[in-house]
Amino acid sequence: MTHQILTEIAASISELKANPMKVVASGEGMPIAVLNRNEPAFYCIPAKAYEAMMDLIEDKELLEIAKSRIMEDSVKVSLDDL
Repeated sequence: MTHQILTEIAASISELKANPMKVVASGEGMPIAVLNRNEPAFYCIPAKAYEAMMDLIEDKELLEIAKSRIMEDSVKVSLDDL
């Protein structure tokens, strides 16, 4: 059975057990697919990449909120009233 691997670099679970930091460094800041019996078991994502991914998710959620609020009725206010 074939599996889609969503990274350019893959490592076996045995390699990860033997030297985890070497495996992480081999990704040069990008995620690494960790394989168990030639099937992707999980992705090892460096902290910076994970933080960037979470920022993108949060931005997308905020964009959806902003888009939904654009459709709401607005109240006109002049700067002098403030």
